Amino acid sequence: MQADKKLNGTGERSAVKKYGRGRTRTYAVGALVLLAAATGCGGGDTGSAAAALGGSQGAAKPSTGGAVQTPAAASPPAASSPAAPLAAGDAAAWAKWGLKPLPTAPAAPADKPVKLQRTGPVPVFSEVRTNDKVVFITIDDGAEKDPKFVEMLTDLKVPVSMFLTRDIVKDDYGYFKPLQALGNHIHNHTVDHAQMSKVAPEKQKSEICDAQSALTQQYGTAPLLFRPPYGDGANTPALNTSVQQCGPRAIVLWRESMQIHDMQYQAADKKLKPGDIVLAHFRGPKDLKGESMTQMFGEMLARIQEQGFAVARLEDYIQPPAP
Repeated sequence: MQADKKLNGTGERSAVKKYGRGRTRTYAVGALVLLAAATGCGGGDTGSAAAALGGSQGAAKPSTGGAVQTPAAASPPAASSPAAPLAAGDAAAWAKWGLKPLPTAPAAPADKPVKLQRTGPVPVFSEVRTNDKVVFITIDDGAEKDPKFVEMLTDLKVPVSMFLTRDIVKDDYGYFKPLQALGNHIHNHTVDHAQMSKVAPEKQKSEICDAQSALTQQYGTAPLLFRPPYGDGANTPALNTSVQQCGPRAIVLWRESMQIHDMQYQAADKKLKPGDIVLAHFRGPKDLKGESMTQMFGEMLARIQEQGFAVARLEDYIQPPAP
C-alpha cells in the first residue's frame, strides 16, 4: 500500500478508496449529494442519468430535502464469450513488447449504451453497461512524455482515452498528437489538478473552462468528457454545474486503478467486470520505482489478458449529444 501511495504522484489512488467499496452499477448527476464511501463511485440515478445511459435504470424520486434516493444496485450483466485472438500477423508486435496478444474487441455497438444529452445535468459513471467482455483504459494528467509509449501504442493499437491537465501538458502539447492520430480521444482533467471540492465554484469553473479552451485549441476537438482530480467532488451539484457551463457532457470515474505491477480493485473479488473503466497515469521511473511507462502499461495489459478481456474504445460506447 505504501508503494501505491508513492506511485500516486497526483493523489488519484486515494479517490479509489474514498469513492468505492463494493460494486454498484449506479450513476449520479449534478443534483446528487456526495455519497458515503460505502456506496461506491456512482450515486442514485435521476431521470436524466437514466436517459443518458439508455434508460436501463428507473429514475429515483427526490426527497423533500433535495437529496435523491439511491435505487437498489442492478445485477451486473453476464459476460459474453471471449473474443477471438488477434491475427497471427499481429503477434510479432506483441512479442516485441514481451506480451501475449489481447482478444480482439467486438465491433462498436450501433446502439450506444451511454447516451449523452446536449443540455441539463451531466451523468457521472465509472463503468459502461455492456455484455461485451471489454474494459476501457483511461490515462490521466500527461506528466510522463515517453516516446517509447507512442511507439508501443502505434505497434499494439490498444485504444486509450486521455484526460489531460493543461499545465502539465502545455510544455509539450505535441507529444499527445501522435497518440490522438491513432484514434485516441483527449478529454478534460482541469488546468492545474486542483482538488475541486476545496475550491470555490468560480475556481471550479475556470479550472474546467480554461482547460477546455486550451485543449480544444491545441487538438481541434472539444473534450466530451471530464474527470475531476482524485475523483473529488464528482457527485456535487456545484461541480456538475461547472461542467455543464464549460462544455463536457459527462463526468467519468473508474473501477480499477493501475499501480506498478497490478491493479487496485474496488470490487471485493478483485476481478474485472464487463464495461469497467480502468485508470492509469502518464508516469515514469521517478514514480514507478525505476520502471518505465511502457513497462507499467505492459503489466496492465498482462493483467487484462490474464482475465480474458479485450480493450475497447470508451468513446465507441458513448453517443455524443445531437448537434
